[in-house]
Amino acid sequence: MSFDVICFDCDSTLSKIEGIDELAGRVGLGEKMSRLTDAAMNGEVPLEAVYGQRLSAIRPDQASIDWLAGLYIEQIVDGVKDVFTTLTATGKELHIISGGLRQAILPLAQILGLPETQVHAVDIFFNTDGSYRDYDQQSPLARSGGKAEICRRLLKAQGSLVMVGDGKTDMEAKQAGAVVIGFGGVVDRAVVREQADFYCAEPSLVSVLGYIL
Repeated sequence: MSFDVICFDCDSTLSKIEGIDELAGRVGLGEKMSRLTDAAMNGEVPLEAVYGQRLSAIRPDQASIDWLAGLYIEQIVDGVKDVFTTLTATGKELHIISGGLRQAILPLAQILGLPETQVHAVDIFFNTDGSYRDYDQQSPLARSGGKAEICRRLLKAQGSLVMVGDGKTDMEAKQAGAVVIGFGGVVDRAVVREQADFYCAEPSLVSVLGYIL
């Protein structure tokens, strides 16, 4: 199959980390938040049930978001740059669709040559002193079904779209008519193995190219 639009999740797909869990660990809430993240990614609880709860507990400031941005790049998954270079060269339209925090993901997108307009994630807001204020509570990506909503916007009338990701929220893209490639190279989730149209368990993201091109 050949696709017009190719979308990637970020956490545990482009980078080996779960950003919210790293922020939680930084303030001593790692284990508790990690359980909530896993429950959402495995489809045991809806995303909106944990999204605001996690951020209210962690209250990430500007400095911690800058720190996380560096960590996303440092922990980039094997083969990601090759995948983006290959797909860009074929003229494909690439996007990142993530329930993560947009300001932390943008520097990673930049090194992959992706413009900010093609990064769909949840904005975070700070007070003038850099302390945490809030997140974009209207963002579809902070609730279940949000990734399908973004995919519908991106799907041209005659276009075809593929979503690559590791979690239950990525499987929602199928509701928009997308083909889903499950990536288990960082975290192997049974729900993704079962629901994805295709599944790659190799640690390098290059393994998905065979299904995309």
